[in-house]
Amino acid sequence: MTDAPTATRTRSWIFYAALLVLFWGVWGAFSALPATKYGYPDEMIYSIWALTMIIPAAFALRGQRFDRRPQATIYGLLIGLTGAGGQLLLFQALTMGPAYLIFPIVSISPAITVVMAMVLLRERISPLAAVGLVAALAAIVLFSITSAASDGSTGPWLPLAILICVAWGVQAYFMRKTATIGVNEATTFGWMAISGLALIPVALISLGGIPTDFPWQAPVLTAATQLLNAVGALFLVMTLSRGKATIVAPTTNALAPALTIVISLIAYQTLPTPYDAVGIVLALVGSTLMVYSDEKRGEALTPAVEEPVRNQA
Repeated sequence: MTDAPTATRTRSWIFYAALLVLFWGVWGAFSALPATKYGYPDEMIYSIWALTMIIPAAFALRGQRFDRRPQATIYGLLIGLTGAGGQLLLFQALTMGPAYLIFPIVSISPAITVVMAMVLLRERISPLAAVGLVAALAAIVLFSITSAASDGSTGPWLPLAILICVAWGVQAYFMRKTATIGVNEATTFGWMAISGLALIPVALISLGGIPTDFPWQAPVLTAATQLLNAVGALFLVMTLSRGKATIVAPTTNALAPALTIVISLIAYQTLPTPYDAVGIVLALVGSTLMVYSDEKRGEALTPAVEEPVRNQA
């Protein structure tokens, strides 16, 4: 009698992963608009993104208690600072290079997550999932090959993109690690929001203050696009609380840029290159294989989802 509900909850990461891909795919296609259309400073884009994190954080913390254990604090800060620091670098990179070149490089971060999860968390994947993993990573490489063949494929944004890749690869590992020790997802995301807000003064100081000579459309457009980013980040935490990092990281990081490319092709009326087309197919095939394999195995839920930690007030 208990098998069906357990299986449903075990596979619930797929639902949140789909929402993550949707939100980040759309965000990726339009994230650079405030800077390209209005010349809005990346420091202001970061600051508005950090403020939008409050909305999903408040939603996540509803009905859940904040885990005050030292290990929850340490891991929470590691997750928050690698994420917010990477985000600050991302906004800077997007002002120095095109989004369609930067996002494929950043999307290679799951390779780092997979290695760390297999070595440090002892996660294992089935042969079928391994095939899917290779296909998903190959898709990301193909997106990068497309970038390398384009104008402006190198520049000062390249080291920043690599740093973002490393930071977010490590961040995803720690998200999964916190779930395995019973830290609830609301606490993890709460620390992400706190870390993001803490770096706002750094962004504004480097900018020299809050600019007032931009039209109202600039901050409004920024808030709209970055809210997609913030909600997607919450879905990432929820997905990694339910699914293995070796499956979740490559699946979502292959599908999100694939969706970004499709939306960009439609919105900006450009045709896909052969590399893009093959990459999208590989992303879909690889992700499907990994999802199917994970459903078949029925991996157990982490303590963060099965029995959320109840802390003292």
